[in-house]
Amino acid sequence: MGSLVLMLIGLAMFAAGYFIYSKYLANRVYRLDPAFRTPAHELQDGVDYVPTNKFILWGHHFTSVAGAAPIVGPAIAVIWGWLPALLWVTIGTVFFAGMHDLGTLWASTRNKGRSIGALSGRYIGKRGANLFLIVIFLLLLMVIAAFAVVIKNLLISTPTAVIPTWGAIIVALLVGVAVYRMRWPLIPVTVVGVIALYGLIVIGSTTPVVLPESFLGMSPATVWILALFIYGAIASLLPVWVLLQPRDYINGVQLFIGLILLFGAVVIATLFGATKPDIVAPMINMNLPEGTPSMIPLLFVTIACGAISGFHGMVSSGTTSKQLDKETDARFVGYFGAIGEGMLSLGTILAVVGGIQSTAAWEEIYSSFGSGGVNAFVQGGGALMENGLGLPAALSATVLATMAVLFAATTMDTGMRLLRFIVQEIGDAVKVKIGKIPATLIVVVVGLGLTFSQGLGGEGGLRIWPLFGTTNQLMASLSLSIIAVMLIRKRRNPLPALIPLVLVFVLSFWAAIEQLFSFTAPGNEDWLLFALDVIIIVASVWVAVEAVMAMRRAAKEPAELEDEDASIESTRERV
Repeated sequence: MGSLVLMLIGLAMFAAGYFIYSKYLANRVYRLDPAFRTPAHELQDGVDYVPTNKFILWGHHFTSVAGAAPIVGPAIAVIWGWLPALLWVTIGTVFFAGMHDLGTLWASTRNKGRSIGALSGRYIGKRGANLFLIVIFLLLLMVIAAFAVVIKNLLISTPTAVIPTWGAIIVALLVGVAVYRMRWPLIPVTVVGVIALYGLIVIGSTTPVVLPESFLGMSPATVWILALFIYGAIASLLPVWVLLQPRDYINGVQLFIGLILLFGAVVIATLFGATKPDIVAPMINMNLPEGTPSMIPLLFVTIACGAISGFHGMVSSGTTSKQLDKETDARFVGYFGAIGEGMLSLGTILAVVGGIQSTAAWEEIYSSFGSGGVNAFVQGGGALMENGLGLPAALSATVLATMAVLFAATTMDTGMRLLRFIVQEIGDAVKVKIGKIPATLIVVVVGLGLTFSQGLGGEGGLRIWPLFGTTNQLMASLSLSIIAVMLIRKRRNPLPALIPLVLVFVLSFWAAIEQLFSFTAPGNEDWLLFALDVIIIVASVWVAVEAVMAMRRAAKEPAELEDEDASIESTRERV
């Protein structure tokens, strides 16, 4: 089976999901109302609450939730074979991720743009909410620390990506001024911005930037990590229209074009290429390298962001809901944002199973579990683009490396903003008022502390990353429990939330238990990860029990009327 067939199957699934299933969710389950006054209008402050064009907001949401995880996860998971990875990415995106992302965006919009952690207090209970905050804090900490290391590694291994990576910030600032201050039309601004970004990629491919071995007494790794945290802190404090929105939007368009180039390369190489992009990986790998964990349940947490991700719910409820212009825009922003992530995961699968030149070369790359990843994506995808589009290998590698860096960078700065919100919410829970700047400083200090905990090269940034997949999926199931409670209260069909909730919770909890034993295996003991895993397991079970109790209460209570949605919270606050 060739890469083109896999691509067409995947894209057909995504199209059916958006045009059929998302309409059902929007019209029959969530009942999106164009007349509902969103938090962006009700609480507009010009900083966090800003009514935003749905295309710009889609760009912010898509690039913020994508990051490097939908590249890393599938690029590792194909070690079990391309079929399990393809099935989980397509089915998971359509029935799990799209439902979850749209649902958390709707839930937050109906509650004044409150985060998923705050919503847990209202719909599950105070005890569950406090434990929820612990899981969220750990998950966001993993994201910002690990993505800083991923970006640093790419900037060092692919120095041609340095200029487009940092130049994109300048382009984004100019786009923000053009759209929000000068009121220029969006389409010409978009065209010019994308041309500028690709111009930077061309310049970068011929002008690599390599830092000296020692800069101000620091290694290149240390310099890049510090620069990334400083940038993330500044970006998280600026009004969203200045940098966050335009950066994510223009990156989203540019990155979508990158996916079109990748998919187009598959088509052209299949029809006209001298070397056909045949699948060199096994459909189901029966000859796994020693040390590879069992496919079930690990597949479902290794491919996290490419199928369903708790981090998406934090973005939907943390920043996206505060910028939603009309409630009906949530279908395009939330569900299609998940589709965009699924397409990135599909492109990754095509690159690592069809872009590698031979089965022997593929087996060499996948000689051990975890040996794939971003580099396999860049290598395979670069070969596809060179073969199909005739792009020079160096330029192709720069395009894909820049894609990966920009995805990771937009997720990192959004993650820092979200973690700042969580620090402030934790402060409120213990009756301590924490301002934006002190909260941001706490995020930077804790994030850098973890990243440099095992050396100034940033080795500590990936220390707790093995827990990301399970924590992320447990977080998704807990977010789905809030959606389920809301739907039960309104006497709507909760099955679209309950089915993914049960499957994701069981599989991720199973994976967490397996990991717990692996952290105590003789010779591989890691008591920090063991302790954190125990905390996550206990917190998740506790919240799950509270959620079940909340669902039972919701089923017995009188139905929540539709016209109560907009006023119920303000009435409680007045009381």
